Amino acid sequence: MCFIGLEGIKLSAKKIVYVSILVSQALVLNIVESFIPVPIPVPGIKIGLANIVTLVTILMFGFKESLIVVILRTLLAQLLVGNLTSFLYSVSGGILSACIMFFVYKRYSKYFSLVGVSVFGSVAHNVGQLFVAALIINNFLIFSYLPVLMIAGIIMGVFTGLVANYFKKYIKNVKYDSKW
Repeated sequence: MCFIGLEGIKLSAKKIVYVSILVSQALVLNIVESFIPVPIPVPGIKIGLANIVTLVTILMFGFKESLIVVILRTLLAQLLVGNLTSFLYSVSGGILSACIMFFVYKRYSKYFSLVGVSVFGSVAHNVGQLFVAALIINNFLIFSYLPVLMIAGIIMGVFTGLVANYFKKYIKNVKYDSKW
């Protein structure tokens, strides 16, 4: 059985179930993370637990599915605990992060481990959020905050990459239908 998804993409029922499970896992991690105090008391710094699921989605399926997971997770999280401005920050950072992680993973995986891919994604997430913030407040001096966010992004990216790397061996054991 096939369904027509976003932009005419044909999705099997099995794939829809897998992607839905990944969206719900990312949503749960996003909500749980909002209750975890970050050891560094700097605004905008988060662990990025939902990025673990984005990495896993890239490993399991690819680019389109990872974007679907990021967009749906962000939309649902903001409906539950956020507002419009935080949605714009989250979705822009999430999309840029997924794009960069997929590009680095597909193009440079022989040079960068999954931890390195995660670090690139984490830094890209911060850049995407700062860009939207600069547009909203109409002041690009906010990028002076980037070095602090980059250091935090590297640390958090290493953590999320290590966790995603742990799951990588289990992902290889999942058998996929070639018609996906």
